[in-house]
Amino acid sequence: MENVAATQSAFQRLKSSCVPLLANSLLTPTSIPAVSKLLSDLHNTLAQLQASGYAFAPATISYVFFPLSSLLRRNDLPSIPDRILEKILNILALLSEPWWWDMDVVAWEQVFMICSAILGGIDRKGKGKERDEETKVAAANCLWSLLHERIPTEDPSSPANRDRARAIFDTFRKHAQTAKFLPVLGQTLNALMVTAESPHLPLQRISLQVLSTMMKDYLPDAFVPSVLPGTISSMSKVALGAGSQRGWANGDIVAAALLVMQYAIIRAVGDDTCVREGVVRSVDHLEDLLGSGSTGSEPSGVQSRSPYSTQRTESWLKGTASQLHIALNALSPLVRHQTPTALIGLATFAASILSATTLTVPQSQSLLLSFLLSLQASPFERVSAQADTSLRQILTSSSSSRHHILQVLLQISRDNLAALPRLLLSHADSKVEHVATMLAAVCRLATPRRGPPLPAISAISSGVGKLLGPHGGVEKWGWSLLSTLEFTNPPVIVTQTSAAQLFLENNPSTAHVVPFPELTFRHVSSQSARQALEEMFRALGTTAGEESLFTIEWFVDVGQSGRGRRAVAALWCACRLLEGAGRVSFDPSSSPTSVINRGRRLEKVARDIARRIAETWDTWEDEELPQDAEPTSSTDENTLIEHVQGLVTIRGVPGTEQTAPSSHPHSAVQPILHRALSLQLLAITAGILESRFLPLLLHVLYPVLHGIVSDTSIVSASALAALNFITTSTSYATPANLLLSNFDYALDSVSRRLTRRWLDVDATKVLAVLVRLVGRDVVQKAGDVVEECFDRLDEYHGYEVIVDGLVEVLGEVVKAIEEDEDNRLPRESRTTFRGPPVVDDAHWLDSFMEWFRHRHDKVEAESEPEPTRDASYPREAWGKKDEDTVDGDDAPAPKSGRARPGEDPFEEAPPTPTQTLTTQIVSRSVYFLTHGSPTVRARILLLLARSVPVLPESALLPSIHHAWPFILNRLADAETFVVSAAAALVAALTEHVGDFMARRVWDDVWPRFRELLKRLDRADASSALSRRSGGGGVGVGTESAYTHSHRLYRAIITTMTAAVRGVQPQDAATWELVVLFRRFLHAQAHEELQACARELYGALCENNEDAVWLGLAATLGWVGGSVAFLAEPKWDIEGNVKMFLKC
Repeated sequence: MENVAATQSAFQRLKSSCVPLLANSLLTPTSIPAVSKLLSDLHNTLAQLQASGYAFAPATISYVFFPLSSLLRRNDLPSIPDRILEKILNILALLSEPWWWDMDVVAWEQVFMICSAILGGIDRKGKGKERDEETKVAAANCLWSLLHERIPTEDPSSPANRDRARAIFDTFRKHAQTAKFLPVLGQTLNALMVTAESPHLPLQRISLQVLSTMMKDYLPDAFVPSVLPGTISSMSKVALGAGSQRGWANGDIVAAALLVMQYAIIRAVGDDTCVREGVVRSVDHLEDLLGSGSTGSEPSGVQSRSPYSTQRTESWLKGTASQLHIALNALSPLVRHQTPTALIGLATFAASILSATTLTVPQSQSLLLSFLLSLQASPFERVSAQADTSLRQILTSSSSSRHHILQVLLQISRDNLAALPRLLLSHADSKVEHVATMLAAVCRLATPRRGPPLPAISAISSGVGKLLGPHGGVEKWGWSLLSTLEFTNPPVIVTQTSAAQLFLENNPSTAHVVPFPELTFRHVSSQSARQALEEMFRALGTTAGEESLFTIEWFVDVGQSGRGRRAVAALWCACRLLEGAGRVSFDPSSSPTSVINRGRRLEKVARDIARRIAETWDTWEDEELPQDAEPTSSTDENTLIEHVQGLVTIRGVPGTEQTAPSSHPHSAVQPILHRALSLQLLAITAGILESRFLPLLLHVLYPVLHGIVSDTSIVSASALAALNFITTSTSYATPANLLLSNFDYALDSVSRRLTRRWLDVDATKVLAVLVRLVGRDVVQKAGDVVEECFDRLDEYHGYEVIVDGLVEVLGEVVKAIEEDEDNRLPRESRTTFRGPPVVDDAHWLDSFMEWFRHRHDKVEAESEPEPTRDASYPREAWGKKDEDTVDGDDAPAPKSGRARPGEDPFEEAPPTPTQTLTTQIVSRSVYFLTHGSPTVRARILLLLARSVPVLPESALLPSIHHAWPFILNRLADAETFVVSAAAALVAALTEHVGDFMARRVWDDVWPRFRELLKRLDRADASSALSRRSGGGGVGVGTESAYTHSHRLYRAIITTMTAAVRGVQPQDAATWELVVLFRRFLHAQAHEELQACARELYGALCENNEDAVWLGLAATLGWVGGSVAFLAEPKWDIEGNVKMFLKC
């Protein structure tokens, strides 16, 4: 009852549209709008019923189809408007989905022919314009409803009958392949190929969809070869976007066009079809070799053939395969398509054609394999997985063709590797990248794929292992590769301090983010091609494994034989191959998730390489020009054509004097690159050996640290990256922990290079950077460092460079000690002047009036007996009070009045080992204050300044007192940085031991500073670097903050600020300071000097604000009288004065 009710309801809904539609079946200009509305209502009703799951009965379908057929019969097809015909076709397409199960062949044929006529324009041929794209889309949709195959579960009547769908489909297909219907099928195919090239995307998509099902299921086997050329031509244009203004097609269009080509090629020249018709023979078993040749040599002539068919013969296959190869080669640009849909379609197309045409189209196998190999390296994960899966399935299938395809794959690898040198010299970056990408893709097939389990191709790993093994001929192909794989010298930036050292000084904790610097190829300019080359060599090493060690050792031997271009290229190749063989990666994001098992042979080679690099590190500077840098003969058998840029050299007239040939723009010897790559090789060996690399640190630490102190940025950056990678590989948290744990190794390597037999002037720099890297923890090992430094100072005190380096090391040790807060003494000078308390102006006389009122009051007896004396000294012997109050049960206290140890507040504690070490450094360093090198003098002064916060007075002051005359002489040194260092020492002393410096500052230092200020003022008046005021006169100071006078001004002002705060100034000296430093408050002075001057006057205000106010107010002209001569209208100091004075 429910089905009857649903049928009645559907009938009533359809009746409201079908009956009026039948009444208006004859179209007139007045009835067209009403018919259009009725067709729209009918389409909506059918769509709603289909969406609700209503099962259309044959009677219902016939009821709906009758008014539609009446419209088509009663009206001439060309006269039906496009929008009416479009709606009719849309209703037929919707109706054909349930009708297909019960449709008779006649109705199917009639609907098919109507759609074909509309698509091909037959209905309006010679009678006006063609149908619009929307009408053709509706016709194509109707064709799709008629042609596509159904599955048994879609059967509305009996889903359990699984053969019904296949039987109906076979009925329609057999009818389409009859000789009577074949012309209609061919005309429809031609029309669809035309519409497939339409710029209207919906029409293009549905046309390709219908084409694919027609090509796959409906065309007869003998008819497909006839349409193959046209199909390939049309679909190639569609896939390549030849008719598009953009020059490329959408991804789904490309995939659909390739699918049509795939069905056409497989059905026309597929192995199965050609073997069945006797065009080719398949030999899978021994019986096939013994079979008679006449069974399939000639096709049977008794079978009746259609006049539209093409007979497959050997000559036809040969010509077709040749033309097909040209067409497939034209699809090469699709490899670089920007959408993954197109790339997946290309991978599917190439894999299907490759596996189905092994016997018929052998010349295209290398091309199709290159498509798949290129797509395997695609950045899209889906594309790469699809191509990789297809390759592995083809190479591991049970078909005998897999052996032939594998041989083709290996031949592709050999050809590409042989062509690489020629491509490098031709500067063809895209071709180099393509070749390297394919070689890497071949190597990836040798390893099992993660994710979906797919087996590895063992034949590839054995082939690559043979290539890189002892019998691979690396002595032959290696030299041709090294001759073209050249690197350009980086811009050499020589600095006194390396880039790595500056980086460590700024933020040593972030050293782990430093990567290895990138090297630039001479013949490769794009970064993608360079990365492809690197990945290719890594993949070769990974695939060959330990079999590649022979080639790696050969490259290392070539690299260690000289410092030329070939040696550098050999080291680069060795790095990349060893990186792959050891599965080592410099990328921190690609850390292995599982333990990597490495063989003993690989680890032994890694140890040998690390030792060889360490042993030859110090010998390269003494070597002569390497042999590979010598000019080669023009008759060399390996001479290659080279792409040269620049001017062409014109030879002079014979008999005239010949000019010397210009030097080659690329140096033959490249020691900088050689050292950078040697450091990379050391890092790789550490990654292979991991914790077993620790014993090699005895040999390796010095080369790495020596590279850090290099004057060239690329070597220092490489060394810092190598140190970080070694730290990570050996499971240390930071480089400092690594160096501290192996400090004895590093110190021993430096000591061995500071002997008379082996003297390296850079050894002191290495020791300094070692101390800097370790940081404050170096204090534990500082005794050995200091002892080593002073031993070498005694031995080489006449060598300025060595003395400078050793003093720098001592300075680093003291700096590390000073940076540790535990080593700083919490002392405060007992006589440091703090100045009178600041009193508000409104309460100046309050204290006086309070005293005046109580001046005659009697002092109580309980008051302190000695009010005029302060409490800065004891009233009785220290410890006496404690002795008198000792508990009687305790042991009797000693009767002596001598203080017990530790109870004297002024008694210093015993020196710590750090203080003892610093005392030793200071006491033995003061003698170098008179050294002939100004750098040494400045380093000693800075060393003394850093030791002031660390040492107790009993250890510091005797050395300072002894060296005081020399320190004063340094204030008059000829070098500005020495004077600045001496001023810094004075500032540190006044800050920490002000009572010791009270007389020395004002009697010794200030007079020298005063004279120096006057000399600098006179010099600035005639200097071209002086600042100019607004009126054109000379300003204050210089324009730059890097001139000698600016640095001296800053050092003097900073020192006097510390003196004012740490030492009680005399009134006369205070007045001199107020007067002499006024000009630095000028608004036209340098901003840094203004800030320092404000700091100085702020300190003076804390001691004597009246004097500061009087001097500055007189300068501004606010006060006259006896101080009117201080007025300076040319100085604009009012803004700075208001910052620290209440004016």
